[in-house]
Amino acid sequence: MSPKTGRPSYLLDPPARKASARTRLVAGIAAAALATGLLGGLIGYSVGRPSETEASIARLQKADAERDAQQIIELTDLAHRTGDELSPILTAIRQASEAGRPPEPAQVGQWQQTMRQLTERFADPPSGTTATNVARGGLRSAVEQAAIAVDTLALAAAADAADERLALAARQAAVAVTTWSVAATQLDQINIDAGQGHRHVHLDTGGADGALTPDGAAEGHGG
Repeated sequence: MSPKTGRPSYLLDPPARKASARTRLVAGIAAAALATGLLGGLIGYSVGRPSETEASIARLQKADAERDAQQIIELTDLAHRTGDELSPILTAIRQASEAGRPPEPAQVGQWQQTMRQLTERFADPPSGTTATNVARGGLRSAVEQAAIAVDTLALAAAADAADERLALAARQAAVAVTTWSVAATQLDQINIDAGQGHRHVHLDTGGADGALTPDGAAEGHGG
């Protein structure tokens, strides 16, 4: 009986060949993992990256926000300057009505000239957001109503029926003050929303017109 023998040596894999096969296998697995990772990263980047349309919309929104913030600052400054000139005129109209005696025609003529200048400031307004446009439109309407009140006062100063015209002028002035107060409250709010804090541009007419008044918050705080 012949002795048992192992596998013939010529059928055995050389050690180097086995190591080479294992190396190729490991390298293949690593390459596949790397490719999978890169593909996943590319897919994630592609999914997370905003489209050109979204990027354009974001740029437009940012530009609109910056433009509106600048318009709010400019409108607030305009309201302060206009209010400082408008308040004494509306106060004088109310006082003339209470006294039953119109001011001198020369004084009323000066007020008419001032009102024409104030009205011109609000001509050809820029386009802004709805909130800013509402505030601007309210201020402009108040100035135009005040101009009508001054024109009515001029008629009262030159006519016999002064009492009736004085009363009418006072009513128009009161509407102008109320309209301004609504716009001023709106302007205060959009300043807060824009991070500027409270900005009070309410008219100082003695508080006898039933208009909205400032909220008492400190100027520039609360934004």
